[in-house]
Amino acid sequence: MLKRALYNLLLGGYYLFVAKLPGRELCPLCNKFRVAYVSRLLGVIKYDKRSVVGPGVYISSGADRVQIGRFCEINKNVFIQNAEIGDFVMIAADVAILGASHNFRDCRVPMIEQGSASGLKVIIEDDVWLGRRAIILAGLRLGRGSVVAAGAVVIRDVPPYEIHGGVPAKKIGTRE
Repeated sequence: MLKRALYNLLLGGYYLFVAKLPGRELCPLCNKFRVAYVSRLLGVIKYDKRSVVGPGVYISSGADRVQIGRFCEINKNVFIQNAEIGDFVMIAADVAILGASHNFRDCRVPMIEQGSASGLKVIIEDDVWLGRRAIILAGLRLGRGSVVAAGAVVIRDVPPYEIHGGVPAKKIGTRE
């Protein structure tokens, strides 16, 4: 319980101060501090001096912990919830990785009373690139080396080395 309280205090410090520091373009030292804070104090990312964690990155807490591999670039204003992210992953600005959803199937019960679906971790394997404003829905797997185009809404797993784009996202190519 004390450990959980300390983690919540550190997470609060992240949101109140660390996440609001300028990006690496204006302050390279701010990025180094943010990466060190997120890796060493929060234990969310594997420390690598080449990693980037931009300003305004939301990292969910609680049972839906986030795990991020080494040498990842996470641009500004990214929302990450209940995800396991591999090594060498690039995430452009304003991406949403959703690790939860709402139940809505029973038309006799208001959706707000149906609760949330849990255990829907997003798995992003190594060497994946997510384009600006892409949305990854809960419970999906993005295969090694895959690419998700800017603005895509991913509703199905993406196989390794495939390029997906559109709304809803579909295969538009492969990497060679």
